[in-house]
Amino acid sequence: MASSLLASLPAAAGNAKAGQDVFKSECAECHAVAQGRNKKGPSLFGIVGRKSGSLPDYNYSDALKNIGWTWTPEQLHTYLSQPAKQANPGTKMKYDGLDNAKDLDDLLAYLATLH
Repeated sequence: MASSLLASLPAAAGNAKAGQDVFKSECAECHAVAQGRNKKGPSLFGIVGRKSGSLPDYNYSDALKNIGWTWTPEQLHTYLSQPAKQANPGTKMKYDGLDNAKDLDDLLAYLATLH
């Protein structure tokens, strides 16, 4: 049953190796993947399964601290597929969204490896 659940998640459809390239072109300017290394945005190490706005050493917007999301693959898919200011008004993230479905699946597969 667990394997059928994973197969239905957006990240399961992607290719993590290709997603690393998507990360480099779409996210790396603002986010690091090393644990404890924040840039303009928080580290994405361990992002899948993390509560939004929860890294103690990053100054999140009130919008992200207060929304109460857990970054599941589904939540990340919703958030990253549209402009950040539309997905969570008040956020500091300046991102227009990733509209290429394959790139988004690949990115989510890569983010799921960061733990």
